Amino acid sequence: MLYIAADHGGYPLKEELKRFLIEEGYEVVDLGAEELDLADDYPDFAFKLAEQVSQDEDAGGILVCGTGQGMCMAANKVAGIRAAVVYNDFTAKDAADHLNANVICLGGRVTDAETAKKSVKIWLDTDFSEDERHVRRLRKIEEAEEE
Repeated sequence: MLYIAADHGGYPLKEELKRFLIEEGYEVVDLGAEELDLADDYPDFAFKLAEQVSQDEDAGGILVCGTGQGMCMAANKVAGIRAAVVYNDFTAKDAADHLNANVICLGGRVTDAETAKKSVKIWLDTDFSEDERHVRRLRKIEEAEEE
């Protein structure tokens, strides 16, 4: 399952990514925003998506706000979420390969649609390396969440 959500800063890019992912054959659940609303708040969407992803280890999430940073900060407050800001090929691959990110965050005001589509595809197509150093580092984050 792939969840997607955005605030007003990411709404146009979210809509484009959603169409792209459906055309690529992914099952996509849109958690909002349902329309462009300049008064909405990114944490509301980030928490909603992060809660869904945290309950299903096979799920992934894509969050879009103006820069991706606000969504990332909020999503990472939910236990079990490993959200990463993605803005090019390298960060997309690293998010999956090294960080085992189950949520990626994109900036609708700083990332063009073609770059975003390519980044999302790279993230989806890249497996976690399971190298000992990456597992060790992620375990430290999990331990901090449990404290």
